[in-house]
Amino acid sequence: MRGAQGCATLSARMTRQAPRLHRYTFREYLLLEEDSSVRHEFLDGEIYAMAGGTPEHAALAASVTIALGIAVREGPCTVHSSDLRVRAPATGLATYPDVTVICGPYERDPESALTVMNPTVVVEVTSDSTEEYDRGEKLASYQRIPGLDAIVLVSHRERLIEVIERSGEPGGWRRSEARRGGRVRVPRLAAELVVDEIYASARTIP
Repeated sequence: MRGAQGCATLSARMTRQAPRLHRYTFREYLLLEEDSSVRHEFLDGEIYAMAGGTPEHAALAASVTIALGIAVREGPCTVHSSDLRVRAPATGLATYPDVTVICGPYERDPESALTVMNPTVVVEVTSDSTEEYDRGEKLASYQRIPGLDAIVLVSHRERLIEVIERSGEPGGWRRSEARRGGRVRVPRLAAELVVDEIYASARTIP
């Protein structure tokens, strides 16, 4: 397992073209992460190498981090970068959201003190290789995390920010979006994301 040998890539999971290589345990995944120079995602017994992002991807993640950090700076919530690993207990997903907000004390995974299980808001900046996954299987895993209030999707193709937030109905979710010239709220954080401000640093995105 050293050096990510035998691991698939996230794009392989998108296309379903790669056969299952080996079914790993979460403990084996953690051992791999400790000795790896690249990050990996864990889901359904498989380990996937996470490719590095584009400059635009990094700029968008930084812009959202700044905006949410300003919104919550006087409250009980803390904004985290993609260095923070999050796990969804119901599905076993372990991943590194582009931005994670946690309100209150950390709930750490019993097998890993470096992994949290109680995000309040997670943000994913999409990419060509992961957009289908971010909007599908990964989104579904996030929605099964108890206490997670919202998932924010930031498009890499156009000026579009979507907020999928938990509704008042059991198991229910609702979606809102904003495009160029608009703004969208993240109610749990009393935050507002102004689309053109978020995309100002990603000049190549129309």
